Amino acid sequence: MAFKSPNLAKKGLWRRTPPAVFPPIMGLFGLGLGWRRMAGDTGLPPGFAETILGAVTLLFAFAVLAYGAKLLRRPAVILEDLRVLPGSAGLSAMVLCPYLLVLTLLPLAGPLAGLLFGGLACHGVLVILLIWALARGPAEQRRVSPVWHLSFVGFIIAALAAIRIGLGSLSLLLFALTFLMAAAIWAVSAERLITEKVPPPLRPLLAIHLSPAALFGLVAKAQGLDVVAAGFAVLSAILLAAMILNVRWLTAASFSPLWGAFTFPLAATATLWLTLDGIWFYPGVIVLLGATVIVPWIAFRVIKLWASGRLAILTNAAAA
Repeated sequence: MAFKSPNLAKKGLWRRTPPAVFPPIMGLFGLGLGWRRMAGDTGLPPGFAETILGAVTLLFAFAVLAYGAKLLRRPAVILEDLRVLPGSAGLSAMVLCPYLLVLTLLPLAGPLAGLLFGGLACHGVLVILLIWALARGPAEQRRVSPVWHLSFVGFIIAALAAIRIGLGSLSLLLFALTFLMAAAIWAVSAERLITEKVPPPLRPLLAIHLSPAALFGLVAKAQGLDVVAAGFAVLSAILLAAMILNVRWLTAASFSPLWGAFTFPLAATATLWLTLDGIWFYPGVIVLLGATVIVPWIAFRVIKLWASGRLAILTNAAAA
């Protein structure tokens, strides 16, 4: 993958905060929620899960502060970040994290509807800005990509949060609307995967296709639609098996920030299988254990790149 030469930024704190830091943060949220599910099902002490969730909440707050400082310096910088794939994926992950924060705080806090609707508002604004950026950009930027799941289908995480706080009708509406969008993205992506070659650096993004299958299954289970949930569990198993069988192809390029795309799908799939229990429980345990190794490793490497200043350069983050 070739990026344009990096922007030259003026000196100043957080002028070039890279949005690419948010996908692995999203993955860490998913990992913590997966371990909370595991603890609830097996009677394990909840401390491990709560430690992960507490730490990632602080990390998310710091990352939002850093990106917010960049926006305050020059609000139009968000449109520049949306024009590059890592920026679009990162900003989409950023606005999905509040939904995961609602799920994180459920056992600990009171009414969370305000946080949920605030997240929906931010997500809606980002989608409008993304459509604006796509419409004004070159035609190749308007090609359907797995990142579209984050931007346009990511509302399904809000559906999961909504039903957990008693907003069942909103959850069902979001489920129906996002499923139509996900089905269209899956169909177009499958056709292009068959007819076109995917450059090695972009292949990790294909893992994002796994997330909607797991999330639709979780929402269906929460809605009491057990047969539908089982169907999505089978779909997630097929997609995960395809990823495992083709892991060398997916990771043919050297490590890059786009590997953050592997993190949340693994955690979400483990959580779905653990939630369904029965024959899905032990496969869910195996996937969760695998995610416990993979997700923190990827997150550590991406955050290390951020701390060194290289993440902004590698992902062509815009400068305020």
